[in-house]
Amino acid sequence: MLAKPRPPDGDIEAQVLAEAASLDALYGNLSPLEIIERTAGDRFAGEIAAVSSFGADSAVLLHLIAEVDRNLPVIFLDTGKHFGETLDYRDALAADFGLTDIRVITPDEAALARIDPTGNLHQTSTDACCDVRKVEPMARGVEPFRAWFTGRKRFQASTRAALPVIEQIGPRFRINPLARWTTSDLADYMRKHALRENPLVAYGYLSIGCFPCTQPVKPGDDARSGRWAGQGKTECGIHLSGLEHSLTDASL
Repeated sequence: MLAKPRPPDGDIEAQVLAEAASLDALYGNLSPLEIIERTAGDRFAGEIAAVSSFGADSAVLLHLIAEVDRNLPVIFLDTGKHFGETLDYRDALAADFGLTDIRVITPDEAALARIDPTGNLHQTSTDACCDVRKVEPMARGVEPFRAWFTGRKRFQASTRAALPVIEQIGPRFRINPLARWTTSDLADYMRKHALRENPLVAYGYLSIGCFPCTQPVKPGDDARSGRWAGQGKTECGIHLSGLEHSLTDASL
C-alpha cells in the first residue's frame, strides 16, 4: 500500500498556524497550571518538552511542570559560556523538583572549530556567536517534539509585549504558560512555594545568559536590558520564528 504523500511544508505550517490560534483562544486565559495540564497531559501527551535556561525565574515554570509530570523532558542549552552559578542552579532545581529527564544540548564541535575556534566570536559578532552556540543546538533539541514550553513573559521586553500563550513555529507549537504573569505573580509564587532563587539575582542579574554578554540590570530598566547591553540586540534567536530553518543552514 502506497503511503499518502506528505503535504508541502507551507501547507503544514498554515495548518499549525491555524491550530495554534485556535488553541490560544481555547487555553490562553487559563492558569499556567491548567495550560500545562491540558497540553502536556492531553493535547501533546508524549510529544512535548520544556526549554529552560535555569535563569532568574526559571524555578516557577519548572515547579509547575513538576506538579504535572516530573518525567517531562527538560532541554537545557549548554553554550559553553554559562556562569558557573547557572550550572549549579540547574542541578539544584532538578533535585529540588525531582525532574528526571534533563537533556543537555551543546553546540556542534565541528561548527565551533570552524566558526569560533578561539572562543572569542562574541567580541566581534554576537549574532554569529548566538547562531552557532544557541540557535542551531536548540533547533536540534526541539526537533523530536511537536511542542515545547518556555518561560517567556510579556513584561520582560517590548519585543514580547504581544506574546501569545500558544504560537506556531514552523511545523511545531511553542507554549508560553506564564505569558500573562507579572513580576508580582512570579514573586508571589516563589514565596508561596519557597522556591530556590538563582544566586545571580541578588547581584542584579534579572535575565541571565552567557557570562560575556550579560550584565546586571540598571534600576528602572526592563528585565532583559542587561543582555547584549549597548548593542541593540534583545533576542539570541532561539525564540524567533526562524529557529527551524537553522536545521538546514549550511553556514552552521
